[in-house]
Amino acid sequence: MTTHTTGTREEWLAARLELLDAEKELTRRNDTLAQQRQALPWVRIDKSYRFETDQGGASLADLFGGRSQLIVYHFMFGPDYKAGCPSCSSIADSFNGIVTHLQHHDVAFWTMSRAPLEKLQAYKKRMGWTFPWASSSSGDFNFDFNVSFTEQQQRDGEIEYNYQRGGHAMDAAPVPEPVVQFADTCGTDPSTYARDRPGISTFVMEEGVIYHTYSTYARGVDGIWGMYQWLDRAPKGRNETGVWWRRHDEYGNG
Repeated sequence: MTTHTTGTREEWLAARLELLDAEKELTRRNDTLAQQRQALPWVRIDKSYRFETDQGGASLADLFGGRSQLIVYHFMFGPDYKAGCPSCSSIADSFNGIVTHLQHHDVAFWTMSRAPLEKLQAYKKRMGWTFPWASSSSGDFNFDFNVSFTEQQQRDGEIEYNYQRGGHAMDAAPVPEPVVQFADTCGTDPSTYARDRPGISTFVMEEGVIYHTYSTYARGVDGIWGMYQWLDRAPKGRNETGVWWRRHDEYGNG
């Protein structure tokens, strides 16, 4: 016998219409937030960045591929990892299908990590992904956009992530069990694992000048985490008691 509230179709419809009003309000609020993002001041980038791609060395301008906008997903795959972060991997499972649509709407899309290109290529092949993925291992890009940190910053407690110092689970002591688990699945220790973080950064190019327009981190990435958007609409919601997801080739046959 279910313990959840049950009712008639008429009672369900009344409750659903009340929820619909709340959903519409959230949609309008999301529209307002999108406008606030787009209204942020642009910050000119004069620093030169170099990346390694499947097509060879590339500058930040090259990543635009002739388009005026660029979205970068900062994927947790540090140079000492043996495999990409499981959370980032589950997020990236939705990337293959969006690239073409973005490209045909004047938006270039790249995933970016500090691991050497050959590691990214091997992992990409394992996962069956086709989206563009660049290595930023040779420069400061990840550090400048606050998704990678040094051992010294860790030791000194000077990591600033998601626009604040401290407060993130990866910086907690003792180390939370999920961080230990994820580090282990990446073939590294928690400290090394925590020196890279997830995020999204966006850029625009006008008259040959590149500007940084927006970055988001931590829970700010939830909106593109495809499985959660579906689970939030499932009867039992996220229904989580701990870390349950895996890389898509690590689930059993169930």
